[in-house]
Amino acid sequence: MLNHKPFVVVGVDLAGSPRRPTGVCVLYGIKALTHIAFTDEEILNPIHQTQPDIVPIDAPLSLPNRRKTIHDRSGEHLRDCDRELQKRGIRFFPVTLGPMRMLTERGIALKGKIEEMGYRTVECYPGGAQDVWGIPRQRRDIKGLWLGLKKLGVRGLTETMTGDELDAVTAALVGRWFLLGKGEMLGGEEGIVMPSDNRKSKT
Repeated sequence: MLNHKPFVVVGVDLAGSPRRPTGVCVLYGIKALTHIAFTDEEILNPIHQTQPDIVPIDAPLSLPNRRKTIHDRSGEHLRDCDRELQKRGIRFFPVTLGPMRMLTERGIALKGKIEEMGYRTVECYPGGAQDVWGIPRQRRDIKGLWLGLKKLGVRGLTETMTGDELDAVTAALVGRWFLLGKGEMLGGEEGIVMPSDNRKSKT
């Protein structure tokens, strides 16, 4: 039997400002190692060190149609992937909403840096993935989220992990499922990676 190298995924729960904490999770197979980062350099360092198969980021990484920049007032408010989330009854904030503009700008810039390093970067939405998996979002029940991720098979979780770190774990797990063929890209190649809606699946 061939021994296949486990997938390495770096999940990022990005903050709009480097003054606020960003959760980072390196998922080796199903074992999670997390930390808090602030600067882009602190986010990029573990990516450089671990050479991941994919980097899912919890931040908008594309703009709505006919918008050249996030500050462009013309064009649409929703992307194709946002409309897919709407159809599935998943709550989200549009990228054109005030606080989301800074996050979108940082996310797109960070994606460019990671892809320059040679790693595939995709957008994900931990809150939406948690809805699909039937586990709580961090703002509703952080302990329930911790337990839910543990039940999904993630190892290495500690009770001291912050909500940002648990969302980064979620992002990494979504990336793993996608690599295993248990995920889908909503809205085309520039869309959002989501887990397949099969809540009985394990990692």
